[in-house]
Amino acid sequence: MISFTSAQLDAWLAALIFPLSRILAMIASSPVLGNQQVPTRVKIGLSVLLAIIIAPTLGDMPPVPIGSGHGLLIIIQQVIIGLAMGLTMRLIFTAVELAGELAGLQMGLGFATFFDPINASHTPVIGRWFGMLAALAFLAMNGHLYMLSALAESFHTLPIGSMMPTNGLYAVAGWGGSIFAYGLQIALPLVATLLSVNIALGILTRAAPQLNLFAIGFPITLAIGFFVLALAMSSFAPLFDRLMQEGVGRMLHLALPG
Repeated sequence: MISFTSAQLDAWLAALIFPLSRILAMIASSPVLGNQQVPTRVKIGLSVLLAIIIAPTLGDMPPVPIGSGHGLLIIIQQVIIGLAMGLTMRLIFTAVELAGELAGLQMGLGFATFFDPINASHTPVIGRWFGMLAALAFLAMNGHLYMLSALAESFHTLPIGSMMPTNGLYAVAGWGGSIFAYGLQIALPLVATLLSVNIALGILTRAAPQLNLFAIGFPITLAIGFFVLALAMSSFAPLFDRLMQEGVGRMLHLALPG
């Protein structure tokens, strides 16, 4: 007959629950894997599978029962770390969607929105298209594998039970503040081109007031906007790859001491 003590049961549960808390929080807040279109069962199943794979490599867990106050604090700490890591990667997609919104506004497609029932909000069409393009590029470049690799590495740089350094939280805040700069950099070719077009249309209107600016301006800006977008797509992949690599580096920086 197999018998085990309550201490052994607590140790086995701790070896699974503690890393599972960080993994599940990261997957729930990460891009692509954490989207609401992905079923909850898939997220939980993937998290449990990763926890089973990673747990034997972590060594001894803190000798703390899961149901104790200290154990609950460790679980909350792991959830915060996982959420911070997932948010770091999701900010990249926020920057890309921001670039799409800026591009749509300059092209005159600010009104072209559709209702998103998942987020209960109106989403610009160009921003949504940029988001889907970023998701495809993320999967094609194995960004999900880099993200999971950084998650596994974080258990060694920031072991379970140790305090998360404050500089990691400041890094997340600084990374969040830079999404506006990255979004503007992605949309800058189109914004600069359409700004020149609008200046030329303004001069043309002053030279020939009888021209209907609204009749000729919208088709011109729309056509030139799509043309510039088609030309800029060749440089989107290298730029997104650089953002993705920097995002993975930020994930690892969260767990670095000092």
